[in-house]
Amino acid sequence: MSIEGLLGRKLGTGQHFGADGSARQVTVIDTGGNTVVQVKSVETDGYEAVQIGFGQRKNLNKPMKGHLQGLGEFQYLQEFAVTDIKEWQAGQKVGVDIFSVGDLVDVSGTTKGKGFAGVMKRHGFHGGPRTHGQSDRPRSPGSIGAGTDPGRVLKGRRMAGHMGTGQATVRNLAVIAADAERGILLVQGAVPGNNGSLMRVRFAGAAGEKRKQRAQRAIVG
Repeated sequence: MSIEGLLGRKLGTGQHFGADGSARQVTVIDTGGNTVVQVKSVETDGYEAVQIGFGQRKNLNKPMKGHLQGLGEFQYLQEFAVTDIKEWQAGQKVGVDIFSVGDLVDVSGTTKGKGFAGVMKRHGFHGGPRTHGQSDRPRSPGSIGAGTDPGRVLKGRRMAGHMGTGQATVRNLAVIAADAERGILLVQGAVPGNNGSLMRVRFAGAAGEKRKQRAQRAIVG
């Protein structure tokens, strides 16, 4: 692993047919346009990483234009760890070819917004009894705390509220295909977020070689 990962945009989901004819659900991620805009070293920043620019943005302010040094007008900037900082320089492109078929990746994104939701939808509560005259209990959260002691609702209590629009990561998804020409990456399974939302794709941290080999065998058939 020369670089930890890259940025992409979710295009949607579809099916991929393996050599044995089996169909797998895949998510299509567009990773075209990843560009190194800054190289951070131990001497100057105290750690080694590269800052990646992705996406197009209009009306950049002067400080951001100076930071990007004419490399492009990027909408997103994020840092990724690298193994050898000497291999990287500003303006260098990062392609989807850093991934191979069978690699396991962690995909992070912003979950879909659901608005205000009750405890059954938001937390999976079962609700109250539907019988014995309790007609107002079917979707109730139940008790939220004692009245006398502590006499308040404790922090962290699962209750109704805003659902979604939070960061979520799906781990150990197998790479089904990586089209370097078009910058398209196919990963098996679903990833968080709406179509068109930003994705952060990284090599799985503690995936293990055995799981990677099993994924490769399943893809090849």
